Amino acid sequence: MVAVPERKDSQVSRSSARQTVLIGVRVRRKGESWFKSRITDMSLSGFRLVSYVKLHIGMEVWVMFPGFEGRKAFVTWVSDHEAGCEFETPMHPAIFDHIVRTADFGAGS
Repeated sequence: MVAVPERKDSQVSRSSARQTVLIGVRVRRKGESWFKSRITDMSLSGFRLVSYVKLHIGMEVWVMFPGFEGRKAFVTWVSDHEAGCEFETPMHPAIFDHIVRTADFGAGS
């Protein structure tokens, strides 16, 4: 079993406000190439990823939102073609607001 890194900011929890979105992103597993995927909800602390690439709990992934550099996250749960991921460092509220505000809710990846 792979250990999930301990949270550095205990103030941010799973109960952080989640926002329903549909965002085409690029994702990569450690040491691999980027692939297209979608995020269907997110919060300051993490996101729900829809992906057809095999992911495992504890796995390190990088996610790139349109217009931003990649951010490190860790897979916390997996179910069929969805995975919950937690950012290594919580997202800044202004960046979160910008991403949600500019999301194209009808977009594909």
